[in-house]
Amino acid sequence: MASVMAGRRHRGSCRSNTSRRRNTSSRRNISRSTRAELQFPVSRVDHYLREGNYSRRLSSSAPVFLAGVLEYIASNILDLAGEEAHANGRKRISPEHVYQVVENNQQLHELFGNPRSLGEEMSEL
Repeated sequence: MASVMAGRRHRGSCRSNTSRRRNTSSRRNISRSTRAELQFPVSRVDHYLREGNYSRRLSSSAPVFLAGVLEYIASNILDLAGEEAHANGRKRISPEHVYQVVENNQQLHELFGNPRSLGEEMSEL
């Protein structure tokens, strides 16, 4: 009977080891966007960069940097479009407000060209 009890004690100690393993393996996965404190999806940018065959090799920081740049540009455009909408007495941003922001801002106009021509081409298709 003593040997059976000793065996049970041994099994009990194994359970504590397995519970330790479960705690370490139950950590949640943290996305690259969360790690970089970005709203734009780093994994999707990475997928598009790899799918586009822009380069044979791609560093792990390239999609993070590009997602940050895209988020910065989008944030600025939406901020300026919100101010434009507020100046026009509107509470919602419309595509017209975004067009006006891109036309009025010299740097954005150089970056995007003429945004109206893109909208007209899309409506013709």
